[in-house]
Amino acid sequence: MGNIGNLFKIALRALLNNKTRSMLTMFGIIIGVASVITMLAIGEGSKQSIQSSIESMGSNMITIFPSNGQMGGVRQSGSSMQTLKLEDYEALKKDCRHISDISPLVNSSGQAIYGSNNAPTSIYGVTADYLNVTKYKLKSGKLFSEKDVLRNAKVCVIGQTVVENLFSENENPIGKYIRFKNIPFQVVGILEEKGEGSMGNDQDDIVFAPYTSVQKRILAITHINRIVVSAKSDSETDAAIAEITEILRQRHNIQGSDPNDFNVRSQKEMLTMMSSTMNTLTILLACVASISLFIGGVGIMNIMYVSVTERTKEIGLRMSIGARGRDIMMQFLIESILMCITGGLIGIMLGFGATALLQYFSGWPTYITTSSVLLSFAVCTVTGVFFGWSPARKAAGLDPIEALRYE
Repeated sequence: MGNIGNLFKIALRALLNNKTRSMLTMFGIIIGVASVITMLAIGEGSKQSIQSSIESMGSNMITIFPSNGQMGGVRQSGSSMQTLKLEDYEALKKDCRHISDISPLVNSSGQAIYGSNNAPTSIYGVTADYLNVTKYKLKSGKLFSEKDVLRNAKVCVIGQTVVENLFSENENPIGKYIRFKNIPFQVVGILEEKGEGSMGNDQDDIVFAPYTSVQKRILAITHINRIVVSAKSDSETDAAIAEITEILRQRHNIQGSDPNDFNVRSQKEMLTMMSSTMNTLTILLACVASISLFIGGVGIMNIMYVSVTERTKEIGLRMSIGARGRDIMMQFLIESILMCITGGLIGIMLGFGATALLQYFSGWPTYITTSSVLLSFAVCTVTGVFFGWSPARKAAGLDPIEALRYE
């Protein structure tokens, strides 16, 4: 143990005698560790932001939409298909035992107009249950009723972004009329702010109206674009999907192994897919940042070879008075590991600072995990051993007589 302590002191003294060279050598490790921590923080922060956004819509939410298929002899995308009907919605509402809320959905994009103000937005034709499924809450006013749905009433509920785009700061939108594709809709309610969605979309730039009004007055269609469902609980999501699939296959007369003309997707499935994608992206970012660590390791190997060459006579002298080869090798390994660990510690601090600045100035979500810090520190130690091993072995393998003669 005392021998290790002496070797540590000798290695530390050697590094302090060449402060500038040691710092320049550590620079690659510092940048590498800081880059790895920052990249992992960006990846982890983005993943958590997406997870939070998806979960805010309800992890037990299920969406049913048409699949790709043939229409008029032409291959069509799912958005162009007309396979979902109101009768499907009614059947699911009546016969599904594992769902709590359900709503048909039809939507359109266009300009919302109030007075001299106008702004692009989207109008969603739904029932009041849609807000329960997607976790929207009412801030003021009221929701449209089932009676409004039955009579195709021209009423709507609007999000905060629509309020800000169309109305003045102190103006109360309740009771006012906005026009969408020249159809006037009376504002009866305002939604609480919900923020950005998982795909970067503004969840507050939205207008909700009875689906019958949007379907007949704006789109002039008889089919529906989607059906959104809320399972009674997370544990019943899979059972609800199986039940929905069975009912729709029976209604659409799909036999045996024939493909479905609809798709059923849950938020849980989307969450798994997005998490997998973000994990892959995070690993990719970390791999790119790790290139700096590799370059830093090569720099340490290079400078250690130079150090061995410069101190050949010193090595010969130490061997001549009894130092063993493994002592010499351990000395140079300790020097290499010290440089890597010191550079790693500085890099960790720099990584914390860079992550904080990035979040402050760019607004990107970031999150530094303990595992990323420990991983960076472990990689530094391994780098020190790996890249210091060859120069250390060279030093240990020198012939004492030849080393003493070296000029």
